[in-house]
Parts: sequence; structure tokens; C-alpha cells
Amino acid sequence: MMEKLQLDQRDALLAPLIENGWVLHSKRDALVKEFKFKSFIDAFGWMTRVAIWAEKLNHHPEWSNVYSRVHVTLITHDVDGLSDLDLNLARKMDSLFTI
Repeated sequence: MMEKLQLDQRDALLAPLIENGWVLHSKRDALVKEFKFKSFIDAFGWMTRVAIWAEKLNHHPEWSNVYSRVHVTLITHDVDGLSDLDLNLARKMDSLFTI
């Protein structure tokens, strides 16, 4: 069973993601980031690559796409907050991101 990140773990685990542009949601225990691409097709291609990983991880983002931007919110609904699944998917999204 997935567990919510413990308070004593959070800062150390979140620090690299925060340094890479992720922010904590202002009203939810979630991570948020906006990815900006050169074009719609680049944004959509990235979303497709991420979708394959999301399926493998069985963890799916809340996201929206408008032209060359993708707004992402990561939260584990089963624990109503952040879990290791969110951190793993955030790292994977960052690794797949190219401008």
C-alpha cells in the first residue's frame, strides 16, 4: 500500500525537484510545474512519452495542454497527498523534457 510522504522525509526528498522548477501547490499537498516547449507537437510528443511511463508506474498526472505548454499537478489521490509515486513521476517527466 502506498504511503504519504512523512514530514521528516519531505524536505530532503522534495529539494531536488523544487530546484528543478517544481513548486508545492498552494491549497493541496501536491507538486505543480509548467513545462514550456517550442511547439504543440513537441508538447504533445512529451505528453505521449510521459503517458507510457505513467501507465508503467500506474500513476497518472493531472495535466492540461494549451499549445506549447503543459501544466502538471502530481498528487497521490489514495493518500490525499504526495507519495513516492509523485516523486518518481516528477523525476521521469524532468528526464524526458527537452527544449
